[in-house]
Amino acid sequence: MKLVIGITGSTGIIYGVRILEVLKQCKVETHLIISEWAKKCLVLETNYDLKYVKSLATHYSDESNMAASVSSGTHKTDGMIVIPCSMKTLSSIANGYDETLVVRAAGVTIKESRKLVLVPRETPLTSINLENMLKLARIGVVILPPMPGFYSKPKTIDDLVNHTVGKCLDQFGIEHKLYKRWKTT
Repeated sequence: MKLVIGITGSTGIIYGVRILEVLKQCKVETHLIISEWAKKCLVLETNYDLKYVKSLATHYSDESNMAASVSSGTHKTDGMIVIPCSMKTLSSIANGYDETLVVRAAGVTIKESRKLVLVPRETPLTSINLENMLKLARIGVVILPPMPGFYSKPKTIDDLVNHTVGKCLDQFGIEHKLYKRWKTT
C-alpha cells in the first residue's frame, strides 16, 4: 500500500506524527508533505524535530515542490490522508485552489477517484467550514474530525490520539490494535 500523508498547520500535529509512526510499523509506503505552518506547530506542540518526522516517511517532498511525483495522477497511490487538516487547506481543496503541494496532491487524489481522508482541526465550525466539508463529502471525500470514542475508556492522550489514527487506518483497511473495537457482551 502507498499513501500520501499531508500534515498542515493546525493544532494537533501529534496526529500526523503518530500516523506516520504506525504506518512505518505497518510497512506502508508513505510520501510525506508537511506545510510551513505545520513545521511551526511541530516546535510549538511537541518535542519532536523535523528530522525525526521526515525519518518516519518513505519519501518526502517540500510543500512548494509542485513538480513532485504526487502532483501527477500518473503517480500511483492508494490514497491520501491530511492529518491534521487546517481549514485553509480544506477550503483550498474544496475550491480547487492548488497553491501548495498538499492541496495539489489532494486534488489529484480526487480526480483519480482515490480515497481522500481529511482530519479537520478547528472548533467551533463556521457555516463556511461546514459548507466546504459538505461539498467535499458529497464527492466522496471522508471528513474524519478527531472525535474519540470513550467506550474504550481512554486513560491517556496517546489513547485519544490512537483512536483517531486507528479510524484513519480503518478507511484503508489497514489492520491495527490502536483501540478496542466496540463489542457487546
